[in-house]
Amino acid sequence: MIKVAIIGTQGVPANYGGFETLAENLIGENCSSDIQYTVFCSSKDLDSERKVFKNAELRYVWLHANGIQSIPFDIISMLKTLGHGFDVILILGVSGCIFLPVFRFLFPGKIIVNIDGLEHKRAKWGKFARRFLKFSEKMAVKHADVIIADNKAIQDYVFENYKKKTEMIAYGGDQVQRYVTDTETTRILKKYGMKEKEYAISICRIEPENNCHMILDAFAHTYSSLLFIGNWDLNEYGRSLKKKYASFRNIYMADSVYDLDTLFVLRNKAAYYIHGHSAGGTNPSLVEAMHFSLPILAYGCLYNRETTEGKALYFTDEKELTALILQKPFNSELGKEMKKIADKEYTWEKIAKKYESLY
Repeated sequence: MIKVAIIGTQGVPANYGGFETLAENLIGENCSSDIQYTVFCSSKDLDSERKVFKNAELRYVWLHANGIQSIPFDIISMLKTLGHGFDVILILGVSGCIFLPVFRFLFPGKIIVNIDGLEHKRAKWGKFARRFLKFSEKMAVKHADVIIADNKAIQDYVFENYKKKTEMIAYGGDQVQRYVTDTETTRILKKYGMKEKEYAISICRIEPENNCHMILDAFAHTYSSLLFIGNWDLNEYGRSLKKKYASFRNIYMADSVYDLDTLFVLRNKAAYYIHGHSAGGTNPSLVEAMHFSLPILAYGCLYNRETTEGKALYFTDEKELTALILQKPFNSELGKEMKKIADKEYTWEKIAKKYESLY
């Protein structure tokens, strides 16, 4: 039996982001019988009464797992693994990796770090935070036994900057498939005011690097319908966009949705998917959208081109996106090609096996 601790997420069940979804699927039905997982969770974000979930034991830290508290959250999680017989520590993200030089001395087993999407380059961070995250990234690469990159562009970045090879493992997306009755499908579409295959959909955290302003501006110059799902009230950027575009009748800005049936229907019945992320590596929401056989209109950064193998439609500003929107209907083969890539590269069974091979 191999004992693995997962550190760096809000915890499970997943209700926040890509790393949480990764953790939940590693410990789920794809988990090998000879792997025993423990997931360190935030008691500030999740119900600390739950001690077991799927095939994992849950342990709690009394801090939030995101923002500035992610640093002590990760460090405390590392310390809580000591003396409990763990063979492998899987760290998701670099926030707490400033502690790795010390932890490397204390922990006798294998340390694996998924460095995420070059966090220090994200627009939401100030100068000090970026320098700190860059240094944490450096410590992760230097002191971990294995570095995981979720995208070839990040793999190339690590080798070019640190001369160190990485393991390339992306994300699965096939967990999004559900069975929803026709009656329930009709109810959900009616609730959101959408008609089947007559709207575009975009789902993301409302942050500048996800180019939410670019997407909204493009649709404001068309009559095409957009359902944009995100946490609009979390920051000033989101609140200002919500206020600016609230009067456009073809744009519906919905709050974050975590109900899986609702998300399935809204994505499954959309005409195409808009992906504005400009930072990060292989983005989970993009991979998930590909499993719906949807034509993808993606921001044309290297990460998104790698994920879609250069076969989606790409834009770099609102004018290019507006032009793409106006050219619909899109070739149906676009969606089929996205699904083909997703089935080949982005299923949780394959991803879980890749992680387990590293342990």
